[in-house]
Amino acid sequence: MIKIMFICHGNICRSPMAEFVFKDMVAKLGRSDEFYVASAATSYEEIGNPVHYGTAKILDGLGISYKGKRAVHLEKSDYAKYDYLICMDRANVRNTLRITGNDPENKIYKLLEFTDSDADVADPWYTGNFEVTYRDVVAGCTALLKAIDEK
Repeated sequence: MIKIMFICHGNICRSPMAEFVFKDMVAKLGRSDEFYVASAATSYEEIGNPVHYGTAKILDGLGISYKGKRAVHLEKSDYAKYDYLICMDRANVRNTLRITGNDPENKIYKLLEFTDSDADVADPWYTGNFEVTYRDVVAGCTALLKAIDEK
């Protein structure tokens, strides 16, 4: 089983969007049993809070369930538990490295790296534009799945 942790600052906007979009993507391919997918925050600001209403609106519109999701914090022990730690932006990578200590197994990536881009996933907390974030997430998740399949 391939274990993927999506990571952003608060775990209420981008990383849960990626978590549930990826889960939906593999479910539609009949491959859910091949993956364990979760998401977490690098900060403590939103711990315990539900998915942001902007992310919820996108997922609801797509018929993708996120029932019961509450923000959780990335823990040092998660490094050993997951095959991929997929960050939404440069700051998330830096903070993930701070939490995990380092990346000796090369597990930490930015999501859009898989699209051959150095861009960060647009942060709707600041932009208010969840549609742009959704497009980034779909592109990144599609490319991530392709990279995993090619590995």
